[in-house]
Amino acid sequence: MADLSDLPALTDAIRPVSLHEEVASRLRAMIFERQLAPGQWVDEQALARDWAISRTPVREALKVLVSEGLVTLEPRRGCRVTEVSEDDAERLFPVMALLEGRCAFEAAQRASDAELTELSRLHDELERHAAAGDGDGYYRANHVFHSRVQAVAANPWLSRSTDQLRVFMRLLRGRQLRRPGRMAASVVEHRELIDALTARDAPRAARVMHDHLMAQLAALQALRAKERDAALGDAGEAVAGSRPQRPVRRRAGQGV
Repeated sequence: MADLSDLPALTDAIRPVSLHEEVASRLRAMIFERQLAPGQWVDEQALARDWAISRTPVREALKVLVSEGLVTLEPRRGCRVTEVSEDDAERLFPVMALLEGRCAFEAAQRASDAELTELSRLHDELERHAAAGDGDGYYRANHVFHSRVQAVAANPWLSRSTDQLRVFMRLLRGRQLRRPGRMAASVVEHRELIDALTARDAPRAARVMHDHLMAQLAALQALRAKERDAALGDAGEAVAGSRPQRPVRRRAGQGV
């Protein structure tokens, strides 16, 4: 019979988080904060050097992020941060609108008075960031608010699906908030949501949350269209400026 004396006892202390899990956590944060931008190549060697570790845990961490969809592996080239294209966004937002709408529906049904007070407090933070014109602060507070509504819904199956897609929403990092007037409109939408949740009106909470997500998509589409138009305008001016000037032809007998 095999000797089991060397096996760890069930009461032994659990080992701390492994190195590659810590690296994966840091890389996620860098991606969500855009220290690693969409489309950017991940430099394994530089990260290993900066963090004073070997490249092995970096590679293991990247495998985890590939499985999560945060980075894309290109054979013989390495990994780069996943980009959410316009087509991706047009397919992603409607699904998230359905999922988050359901989160709001179930949160309205299940929320305790204390949880509703907490959601109101989180909404007040959104109001403060919007009043200060703080887009980054608003984005972070908005993420916390939506995540908390999901937690209050307390549906593990719903959370599993929502969590998987929220990762890709975070890759956009609230770009739609750059559109003039979008932050103010978002605050109004959140006020309506808080009213519905406080009234425990589940159908209205679901509808407001759904429409809020779709308004984000509309703002993102409008912003991208404006950026495309600006880029085309700049390209047209560059081409016009690079054209050689035609010499002025003078008729016979005309003086210089």
